Amino acid sequence: MYALNFYSDIYADILLTNRKTVTIRLGDKSDKYKTGMVVWVTVGPRFGRRQKLYSALVDRVEVKLISELSPRDIERENPEFRSTDDVLALMGRIYGDLITPNHTVTVIYFSRIDE
Repeated sequence: MYALNFYSDIYADILLTNRKTVTIRLGDKSDKYKTGMVVWVTVGPRFGRRQKLYSALVDRVEVKLISELSPRDIERENPEFRSTDDVLALMGRIYGDLITPNHTVTVIYFSRIDE
């Protein structure tokens, strides 16, 4: 079973209220995440204890440049984000590198599965 883990507890609320239905990951992750997969959506630190929030279906996986992200991609990543600058700042905090609009990302669209 694969998981989509979110490191910060600030995501728990927007994940549980279905306001976050996309995750944008640095690099090409299309070999790991496939349309139709069932994954766990979890919150917790890397290599630490994680909490499973729910299972989700991967609806679509797209690989593109950050500069190619649509306004819908950005808003579904975080309802408070409005531009690629917001995404660049977030990714810089998560990955600790200088992230530019020319970096490749994987956009993973997912839907909660009610159990």
